[in-house]
Amino acid sequence: MEGTPANEQIASPRRAPSQQRSRERVERMLAAASALITEQGSDAMRMGEVAERAGVSIGSLYQFFPDKRAIIWALAERYTAESQACISAALANVDDAEGLRRAFSELVDIYYGLFLAEPVMRDIWSGTQADKALRQLELADSRANAEFLVAVLKRLRPGADPVALETTAFLVWQMGEAAVRLAISVDRQEGDRLVTAYKRMALRELLAE
Repeated sequence: MEGTPANEQIASPRRAPSQQRSRERVERMLAAASALITEQGSDAMRMGEVAERAGVSIGSLYQFFPDKRAIIWALAERYTAESQACISAALANVDDAEGLRRAFSELVDIYYGLFLAEPVMRDIWSGTQADKALRQLELADSRANAEFLVAVLKRLRPGADPVALETTAFLVWQMGEAAVRLAISVDRQEGDRLVTAYKRMALRELLAE
């Protein structure tokens, strides 16, 4: 598959803390940034506000996050890691069609629920669309998530073309992300219908013989 491989590390624009004290300080910075994004959006967030709310000097903030983009990147990495762990656990033991139907539907509902409940996730997504490097991070995440799905499909359809399974899984995952983002941009009732329709179409493709 072309593009950034799922296992290829994309360089983060921030400095990673090495000491426990520094890690705790970074956690405060990210928590402060997340709260500010929830309140006013990332466009309105200012580095000085993040430092003030985190209880650190502006110099300390810049030591780990050279700009606002680096903060958004760090939050995106965090959500990516959490989502991959959730998806991996949900699909790890799926070995029949009914198990896939149930696990996939639950994962889509969880993802949809997170976007409804977490303004930060919506803001991060908006940022990825305008930032090429963040878009690559998102694509790498989609490929990694698709690989969890591919592993299930190979168990269910051992004789199928593996390249075709990879293509299907990646496309289904990308379409799912697009469907959820469309769903949160309309009123809740319509959004629920869109997510239900997506699950129905995706499962029809995933469970095709």
